[in-house]
Amino acid sequence: QLVESGGGLVQAGASLTLSCAASGFFLNHFSTGWFRQAPGKGREGISCITSEGNYTSYVDAVKGRFTISRDLVKNAVNLEMNNVKSEDTGVYYCATVRQLHYATGQTRCLLDALDTWGQGTQVTVSS
Repeated sequence: QLVESGGGLVQAGASLTLSCAASGFFLNHFSTGWFRQAPGKGREGISCITSEGNYTSYVDAVKGRFTISRDLVKNAVNLEMNNVKSEDTGVYYCATVRQLHYATGQTRCLLDALDTWGQGTQVTVSS
């Protein structure tokens, strides 16, 4: 089970950190991604991190403003959101995602969700 938390109502330019906590399994055994769904739009992937935390990926809309990281103590993945904009408003979900393994030993995560999702946390940015 995945449980998201940390959402809320913030002003544009503010910061907040979302958390995705796992129970029943070790989240660091999987690549993990954050997704969001804006009002009236479909769900989009925005960031992911590999199981070992040595590779991260961001979509252009959040690159340079959001940072994904692992909290091994809490068995969680966090999403630090800085300089938020009104277009960041939406419900944020986390999910385990697909991980690629290369012959070189490198791994990559893809914003291709597997079957474990959280219930979402609402982020509302006022301008």
